[in-house]
Amino acid sequence: MKNKLQILFIGFVWPEPKSSAAGLRIVQLIELFLEQGHRVTFSSVALDSDYMADLLSIGADVQRIELNSDTFDVFLKEINPEIVLFDRFMIEEQFGWRVALNCPDALRILDTEDLHSLRISRQNAFKQNKVFELDDLLKEDIAKREIASVLRCDITLVISEFEQDILKSFFKIDDSLLFYLPIFVNSNDDEVNNWKVFEERKDFMFIGNFLHEPNWNTVQYLKEEIWPLIREMMPEASLEIYGAYPSQKIFRLHSDKEGFLIKGRAKDASEVFKTARIFLAPIRFGAGIKGKLLEAMQFGTPSITTSIGAESMNGNLDWNGYITDDANTFAEKAVALYNDKQLWEKARKNGIEIIINRYKRELFVNDFIEHIVKVREGLFNHRKQNFLGALLQHHTLRSTEYMSRWIQEKNKVN
Repeated sequence: MKNKLQILFIGFVWPEPKSSAAGLRIVQLIELFLEQGHRVTFSSVALDSDYMADLLSIGADVQRIELNSDTFDVFLKEINPEIVLFDRFMIEEQFGWRVALNCPDALRILDTEDLHSLRISRQNAFKQNKVFELDDLLKEDIAKREIASVLRCDITLVISEFEQDILKSFFKIDDSLLFYLPIFVNSNDDEVNNWKVFEERKDFMFIGNFLHEPNWNTVQYLKEEIWPLIREMMPEASLEIYGAYPSQKIFRLHSDKEGFLIKGRAKDASEVFKTARIFLAPIRFGAGIKGKLLEAMQFGTPSITTSIGAESMNGNLDWNGYITDDANTFAEKAVALYNDKQLWEKARKNGIEIIINRYKRELFVNDFIEHIVKVREGLFNHRKQNFLGALLQHHTLRSTEYMSRWIQEKNKVN
């Protein structure tokens, strides 16, 4: 992309890179385009938050937009973007038809963050006390909506190889519409050399945005089943729980007597990771790759997690700790890893290998930019090969458009 392009992000929320992996992901994409010399505008209907990224300071423009309003059409025509990136499929549903109408030649990119339909289906299966099967995806309307959005876009970014495989093999999405782009990290040897060693670290930890249901469920699981098992073996142990947007139900789990300590939002998550000895993440449902587990590796903190927690993260490489779905085994491995310096140091080295081989930024950036250039240059033929997407654009979005216009007129009356 040698020419300077106007790129429009339409966000579900204003990104909070210190609150969630989704926020970090969006900021990474913005920075990537800015580094290529392009103009980037981030827009959203969401309210400001105290923790939103200062996008102006990194060179992006920001614009508040309205839902179900022709003012967005006016805005589109003013900036005339060559590339539009939708932050999650719900945003494409709401604004995709307006982009297609006003900027038909703009490349449309969908960033999934994770497959929402997979996360919701797993959550429902968990609540029903049944084993999740891929066929469960077909029971959810959200899957139909999400796949329709994928088909309407020119490129869909997926952060998990497992989810990419689901889209290709289960939903039969053509590979030309998908691009694997995980959350990535900058390698920094100096930082690795300055990590605190085994003896300088103490306590167990968990961190996660509490607006995200899998994180709340994880804390419940720790409280009710796993932490009592660990405390039985280590009566003086402490578990510090951090996370953005904690509610009173979270704080009610706090117990000094049990060493189960609810700390709320961390001022600096990196400092929490750098001082803890073990990260506990018994995640029972969810999707995507887990930013908190990647952060644990990035800051030299071994972890214990589940098969869903580690899904698609380590490939064929050894985990930086242990993976188990059994509560008793989870507790036993956590205690062993906490107390055995040799095991702990080996786990930390495994995390470094995973980052170097699977998440270093330079592994992905050039291929991603080249792919966008290729699709933009051949956009007519690219779309011609995706007739089903054109069909959905024509029919499905007609209903979305008319519903939006009906709401718009209704709002005028009120």
